[in-house]
Amino acid sequence: MKTDNQIKADVMAELAWDAAINPIGIGVIVKNGVVTLTGHLDTFAEKHAVERAVRRVAGVRGIALELDVKLSAAHKRSDSEIAQAASSALRWSSLVPDEHIKVEVEDGWVTLTGEVDWGYQLASAEQSIRPLVGVRGLTNRITIKSRASSKLIGEEISAALQRQAEREAKHLDIEVEGGVVTLKGKVHSMSEHDAAIGAAFAARGVTRVIDKLEISV
Repeated sequence: MKTDNQIKADVMAELAWDAAINPIGIGVIVKNGVVTLTGHLDTFAEKHAVERAVRRVAGVRGIALELDVKLSAAHKRSDSEIAQAASSALRWSSLVPDEHIKVEVEDGWVTLTGEVDWGYQLASAEQSIRPLVGVRGLTNRITIKSRASSKLIGEEISAALQRQAEREAKHLDIEVEGGVVTLKGKVHSMSEHDAAIGAAFAARGVTRVIDKLEISV
């Protein structure tokens, strides 16, 4: 098991290694395996890249992002410009049913609302917005239609976990109520945690995944 100092060193090395991140000005604090990041970033896309980088580090049990996005003059855009760019990005993505999604922007913060059929469509909508110039943050309030029975959803998730992460599947409990899935149990890393959440969210009819997984390292 890694010590907090070892995890901190690995996190800092991973941030420095990722070309999408400027690690200067990012503070890293680790306590009991939970990583807290502080500081200021130039873009919202970089904030997401930082989170992904930390999730790749073995031994991390949790992440707290206390990072602010402070746009440089070159990256600042009006809310109207951001809204137009966001609408175009959704429209040009073949994975997003843009006619069912509404975009609102206030002070650079984008809010998405609407209803889609699949979890990947919700995730794709979010991915289309993150790299846009001028975006300071994103709230995704898109919902997913529930069209499958609780039993079928549970069976599909169990099968997916057994295919993709057999070791974790043996230690996980899956509860389904309507389209809401609750995952409980222990996994061994953030990557295994994310794989289990992703497998559940990808199942047909899932509208929300409640994460009660424990990372045991």
